[in-house]
Amino acid sequence: MSWPDWIVLALTLLGMIAYGLYKGRTSRDLDGYFLSNRMVPWYMVLLGIMGTQASAVTFLSAPGQAYTDGMRFVQYYFGLPLAMIVLCVSFVPVFRRLKIYTAYEYLEQRFDLRTRALTSGLFLLQRGLSTGISIAAPSIILSSLLGWNIFWANIIMGGLLIIYTVTGGAKAVAYTQQLQMIIIFGGMTVAGFMVIHRLPAGVGLSDVLHIGGKAGKLNIITTGIRPGGGGFDWNDRYNLFSGIIGGFFLALSYFGTDQSQVGRYLTARSLTESRLGLLLNGLVKVPMQFLILLLGVLVFAFYQFNREPVFFNQSQLDLLAHSKYKDSLVWLTHQYETTETSRLAAAPSIAANAATPADRSRAAARLLAAEQQKTGYKATVRRWLDDKEVGGDSNDTNYIFLRFVTDYLPIGLVGLLIAVIVLAAWGSIAATLNSLSSCTIVDFHRRFSRRPMSTEKEYQLSRLYTLLWGVFCIAMAQLAYNIGNSLIEAVNVLGSMFYGVILGIFLVAFYRKKTGGKAVFISAVVVEAAVIFFTVLSRQGIVKLSFLWFNVVGAVGVVLFSELLQLFMKRKTV
Repeated sequence: MSWPDWIVLALTLLGMIAYGLYKGRTSRDLDGYFLSNRMVPWYMVLLGIMGTQASAVTFLSAPGQAYTDGMRFVQYYFGLPLAMIVLCVSFVPVFRRLKIYTAYEYLEQRFDLRTRALTSGLFLLQRGLSTGISIAAPSIILSSLLGWNIFWANIIMGGLLIIYTVTGGAKAVAYTQQLQMIIIFGGMTVAGFMVIHRLPAGVGLSDVLHIGGKAGKLNIITTGIRPGGGGFDWNDRYNLFSGIIGGFFLALSYFGTDQSQVGRYLTARSLTESRLGLLLNGLVKVPMQFLILLLGVLVFAFYQFNREPVFFNQSQLDLLAHSKYKDSLVWLTHQYETTETSRLAAAPSIAANAATPADRSRAAARLLAAEQQKTGYKATVRRWLDDKEVGGDSNDTNYIFLRFVTDYLPIGLVGLLIAVIVLAAWGSIAATLNSLSSCTIVDFHRRFSRRPMSTEKEYQLSRLYTLLWGVFCIAMAQLAYNIGNSLIEAVNVLGSMFYGVILGIFLVAFYRKKTGGKAVFISAVVVEAAVIFFTVLSRQGIVKLSFLWFNVVGAVGVVLFSELLQLFMKRKTV
């Protein structure tokens, strides 16, 4: 990056820290530190909910996801609006009426202490691990741009964030998320405009969409049904049915039982404002994600008229250049460049209005042949990087959008877009650290401590737990760098291992009033073990079931199994 980019990046990040410290002044008690004294207006609740969900993983990885797999990932969010309605009717009024700090306090009132501790513990485990991935996302940026060791990049990204999160609590998180989302939306809009602006003369948005459609990137709706009457593919990750059903269960669990989100709408001034923030999130999130994925399609179309790297993560190519594959890499690079030259010669005829239908058809055929050759070359590079002697990172998805930003955006905008991705990470991680701390102090420390604590002591312990969780998440980030999936997919896979079971516990709590705590506790432990077991089998290809369905399996499994156990226990006592 140039010096102007560094100045823009540094001023944006330091300004955000200063703003968080300034706005984070609040009462020195749990109500102020975790819930901003329950005085946040609806629009800040909305931005807080969106900012917590839309981490750097979203803005760094989602365009790459669309670039490689098309826009079908948007179906993942189709169940979200319906989930928001259910939450506003059932969950939110109960949480508001009880004036609780964490969602899991309700479970002790409804069931017993062990069910509350189990559910809160599952949340802490899942969120602590996934936040490590969220920290790794902006760290990838610094390590790629500066050549920094990922270890120090994780420490810097996490350490700067911890400063205002520990100091200001929920109020600092709420106000910084408001400003972060404004900068993020502005930055991504500028990025989309610049992609179109840098296309060849005469090639516009309609041409870009035409190219994306021909390449299969505009696969917004997919049914998951195998061609030729092969039945439904349960291992297909993103389709209409898994999105509506699996996505509904995942969204219901995430927004209704995950403290990082519950804590956002519990800060609202009233029940109405909590509901308004959630409902608007359901309306805004799908088109927002659509536009982020569309940005990936725009970048894909851009590279149809410009040379595409054989591998977007240049640091990994440098690694191969000093490995046993260095000579093979030289030959492959030459062959790849020859293919690129042939492809670029046909590129002008792909545009919808640039040639006759016959010309476009021939150009499309040449494009398809070139894409198949390129796919083979890229697969070879990934295979070399997977060699244990090389020890490289074969996942290129997370670097696609980043490479475009650093190679093609003008001076100043590069720094702004890098700041956007870092700020997105901070908004999500700060809210999560706040929620991890609140569960630790409220559900465990204060609940199990035999010594009474003053308000000031609770406040100081909350800040200490925020710091400790920040250190833990940074440690997890060190393990997330070479995770093997796109980061956005890795986060969702990890969440699906726990969210279904947690949701099942709450569904029994709200809708099965005669089911007791013992039956729910045993069911949750058994079903959680089963979900983890089947997730491992799914990752090994033994079980053909997409991760989104594990949310359904976990939730329905807990409800049904607890019903059967309760019936058995009732008969046994009789």
